[in-house]
Amino acid sequence: MVRYARVGTNVGTVAARLARAQLLGRGRDDATNARLFREALGNLRGPLMKLAQMLSTIPDALPAEYASELAQLQSNAPPMGWPFVRRRMAAELGPDWQSKFAGFERQAAAAASLGQVHRATTLDGEQVACKLQYPEMQSAVEADLQQFKLILALHRRMDPAIDTSEISEEIAARLREELDYRREARHAALYAEMLKPYGTIRVPKVYEDLSTGRLLTMTWLEGKPMLHFKEHSLQARNLLGRHLYDAWWQPFCNYGSIHGDPHLGNYTAVVDEKDEPIGLNLLDYGCIRLFHARFVAGVVDLYHGLMSNDRARIVHAYETWGFIGLSNELIEALNIWARFIYGPLMDDRVRPIAEGVAPGQYGRREAYAVHRTLKERGPVKVPREFVFMDRAAIGLGSVLIHLRAELNFHQLFNNAIEDFSMAKVAARQAAALVKTGMDPLEE
Repeated sequence: MVRYARVGTNVGTVAARLARAQLLGRGRDDATNARLFREALGNLRGPLMKLAQMLSTIPDALPAEYASELAQLQSNAPPMGWPFVRRRMAAELGPDWQSKFAGFERQAAAAASLGQVHRATTLDGEQVACKLQYPEMQSAVEADLQQFKLILALHRRMDPAIDTSEISEEIAARLREELDYRREARHAALYAEMLKPYGTIRVPKVYEDLSTGRLLTMTWLEGKPMLHFKEHSLQARNLLGRHLYDAWWQPFCNYGSIHGDPHLGNYTAVVDEKDEPIGLNLLDYGCIRLFHARFVAGVVDLYHGLMSNDRARIVHAYETWGFIGLSNELIEALNIWARFIYGPLMDDRVRPIAEGVAPGQYGRREAYAVHRTLKERGPVKVPREFVFMDRAAIGLGSVLIHLRAELNFHQLFNNAIEDFSMAKVAARQAAALVKTGMDPLEE
């Protein structure tokens, strides 16, 4: 109740300011209001901060000024102190929890909005990462989700170019899933299965006897941050870019699964004795999105439709994803966005993912062009399944921009879909889910 009041007060203050300006006929100072909004959420930390970060990476879900400010929110939060950690670990593994480890570092190795990570050593001498969820996160998430709906409702009233109702439902579902560490453990096992053919991409092993629904113990994967390699040779950066591409696109094209939160903090590079990258560590599995095979078919159909300028196939792809009531103007608006996302895949040459674009601005210009059309002809309801596919594609592109990788994305994508069929994707996905203890997707 206290958190709900604090969140409501901070969000409500900005909402009241906007409403007052509109009532009095004053011009909207979006830059100032966005800054105040970011400061309000940043002071709260916790789930709502994570929601804002998610929302800021979905182009045009919020006005540009708000997206720019919210993108500055840092995921690092003050870690819990040792007495607090000790009580939380006892709650998860019992009062004798320390006897189950040969060593456990008191200082957190990392802290974020929903929990923190401690490095530890098992009784067998294995180095592990213990991801410990903060207390009362479930109630905090539910309180914050209520205010999150207010944020989007406010945006719909002020600038109704996009109906964000499906976006709200999708983000809420994914955030609730992130609280379930048993589910994340199954996601890690799923990715280990899907990426088995790619020996240079490492997935941590989960220690089930040292894990619960709110504690996840996994292999500690040594590696260096992606930005460490910004000044390395183009060959080194391209190698990492290829690994990133495989880690994201291969599970999607073959199994209908995406890593919905591709950002620099979720990857590290395996290096040799000369500090050259030789592999990739994929670290976090809290935000995994599974799709039916028909959605994957829509992605492939849109690619072929754009390549051959086949309007009927393009429209069929949008309808497959769940877009409804599309006029000619709305189709053209969506095509602006599609040609941007698919542009590197359609261009048969070695190139960067984007040319002359800063990572934080990737997709913003195209989103603005789409917004102008939607404001005149919309609103358009964004289907749930589309939300994280779109967000993840932008996130992956931003990481590749940071690396300054130059690859033939056309060839890479065509290799990934070479033997594509809905039946094969559905069969592979079902087999992998059963093998890793997950339920097959319901129609």
